[in-house]
Amino acid sequence: MATVNSDAAAWLSSRARREPAAPALEWEGERLSFGELDRRVGECVAQLRAAGLGAGDRLALLRDNDATFAVAVHAAARVGATLLPLNTRLAPDELRFQLRDSRARFLWFGSGERARQARALSELPIGLLDEGLNRVTPAPERALDAGPEVLLLLYTSGTTGTPKGALLSAASLAASASASTAHLGEASGRRWLACLPLFHIGGLAILYRSVLQGGAVVLHSRFDPARVNRALDADDVSGLSLVPTMLARLLAERGDAPAPASLRCVLLGGAGASRDLVERGSKSGFPVCPTYGLTEAASQVATFPPGEAQRLPGEGLAVLPGNEIRVVDAAGSACPAGVAGEIWVRGPTLFSGYWGRPEETARALVDGWLRTGDVGQLGADGWLTVLDRRSDLIVSGGENVYPAEVEAVLVAHPDVADAAVVGVADDEFGQRPVAHVALEPGAPRDAGALLRFCGERLARYKLPDRVEWHRELPRNASGKLLRRRLRE
Repeated sequence: MATVNSDAAAWLSSRARREPAAPALEWEGERLSFGELDRRVGECVAQLRAAGLGAGDRLALLRDNDATFAVAVHAAARVGATLLPLNTRLAPDELRFQLRDSRARFLWFGSGERARQARALSELPIGLLDEGLNRVTPAPERALDAGPEVLLLLYTSGTTGTPKGALLSAASLAASASASTAHLGEASGRRWLACLPLFHIGGLAILYRSVLQGGAVVLHSRFDPARVNRALDADDVSGLSLVPTMLARLLAERGDAPAPASLRCVLLGGAGASRDLVERGSKSGFPVCPTYGLTEAASQVATFPPGEAQRLPGEGLAVLPGNEIRVVDAAGSACPAGVAGEIWVRGPTLFSGYWGRPEETARALVDGWLRTGDVGQLGADGWLTVLDRRSDLIVSGGENVYPAEVEAVLVAHPDVADAAVVGVADDEFGQRPVAHVALEPGAPRDAGALLRFCGERLARYKLPDRVEWHRELPRNASGKLLRRRLRE
């Protein structure tokens, strides 16, 4: 695996010097070469510095997929700031928490709905920068430096449901890009279609990988199956990142039309893909490559390699170069091949820790190993089969829904005595959350009111599909909730 320069400030400028005319980014009919993208980033850097952004500051970004998002990613790195991409689907209180917890100094927001979201946060001690990088509110004094090596701060709730900021260095992202290119092949990354949200590691990884590898990004504002199919047929796309619900919709819209010959890889992550879905895609000629990854590992950890002829997609995942995987029992001892246990990961792609949470970092990282909490097993050949993504975690349409987070909102309602949230299978989204609720004596069963209460405090994708009522929730003798019984 080739070594990649971990100086993120030089990634784009170095590529622009070597290949100034090579295509870098296509967005809504606009085509930017690496030279043109580099110049645009340089202009953005000057504006950000004029606004007061400096090395070590946190720059929060609240905008949809567009060319400016890509510019912001590289501009923040060149300034030496840590970028905090915000999930645009979060509720106001969730955005407030991340901005306060991260001590972000500036929030750069887009137009329309993003401007409305940002202006609703104007009471926070943060400098607001509008679409044109004009200051709406002054920035506070500089806060504690996150460290010059920290390129990204991405919030992930983990198994506790409490959002934690994962710190990703330039070195970890460079190692991830290098390992991905070595595993998927350079041909796959020649023209990668990006329709995943760029505020997730799966989308961001495409931007970093394209500059380090020298491939072009065909960027879509959102996933539209008809538009993606048109692009696959007309835009010479070689790689594509999807979550299972996207692939199902893409295949349904495409009908009997085979996959184009240019397509070398369909990276399928974000949730466990069913064997039926993977086989349907493969039979249509789509080179489906299921993958297992985490924010804390800068995206991919193990992926089915394109062109593998010895087995079918879904029959295990090959560990990416440079990574190591162990499957261990409750005592931390290695499990024999074919025996399920917790997945531990080690390698240069791992995050630096959780921002401001040394105790949680120490629990997650043990002797250089990341304890994922996920369940899997290794075959005799070292290939990984993922059996359960953090047993309580609900993955809905590629978004993580953490029961503890939703339960905390439910029990905050004055009528709720106890609550639990579990996932149920869903053909379109993979899983959807269902709330199981025990009410206070005499309280009315009003599911609509309870869901409206949640809707004011949670992102829409986290809202339960329905409410199931109970006199009391099933718990064992020690008071632990019996989620399995609720699932059944």
